Amino acid sequence: MISVQSLTKRYGDFTAVDGISFDVAPGEVLGLVGPNGAGKTTTLRCLAGIIAPSTGAVLLGGYDLQQSPVDAKRTLAFIPDEPHLFDYLTVEEHLRFIARVYGVADVEQRIGPVLEELELADKRRSLPDELSRGMKQKLAIACGLLHEPKTLVLDEPLTGLDPGGMRRMRATIAARARAGTAVVLSSHLLTLVEELCTKIFVIRRGRCVAYGSLAQIVESHPELVGRSLEDVFLALTGEGESAP
Repeated sequence: MISVQSLTKRYGDFTAVDGISFDVAPGEVLGLVGPNGAGKTTTLRCLAGIIAPSTGAVLLGGYDLQQSPVDAKRTLAFIPDEPHLFDYLTVEEHLRFIARVYGVADVEQRIGPVLEELELADKRRSLPDELSRGMKQKLAIACGLLHEPKTLVLDEPLTGLDPGGMRRMRATIAARARAGTAVVLSSHLLTLVEELCTKIFVIRRGRCVAYGSLAQIVESHPELVGRSLEDVFLALTGEGESAP
């Protein structure tokens, strides 16, 4: 599971994330949503161990990310919104490299299925420069899924995908959750959040303004009953205050 406990991140005098807490159990999908500059990217980078929190703790699969970083990161796959690939490794070589990093013993049995799932089987010998933006995104996702992570963090996972690729990615996320993976999903596509997420965490100016299932959030704000997720989001974040 994923457990974030009183997470705070400061940059000098600026507090990007201010004491947020949430849990994601195996099989749950948490939607992390908020306006631009709300602290989503900082939160995700702390979850992935890219930056250290100023205070608070992140636990992945029961391991404290600061105290046991290797054990914690072995449970994790972090898929950023912009793929970071190796120019001179083919699609298949990317997967073999990831297999070595994570000590995947049965790599031969895993490569084929993950390439088929992400619709990359006919691109296994292609270099990144030969791939479209969407295919690069699929390759990054394939690399993340190869070691069958118990915790999965996704930042705008549908970026660059065509409608068919978006449908496949939604199915892939849902399948991982059904298999018991704890998922954190950040996206501005509220339809994706509403479709896949069992819980929602709304962040504004680094602070939590709502947390729970959509039904629970609406229940605590009676004025939002019967409204769409978009309306709920705009009301909670103040983004709709100037709207007519």
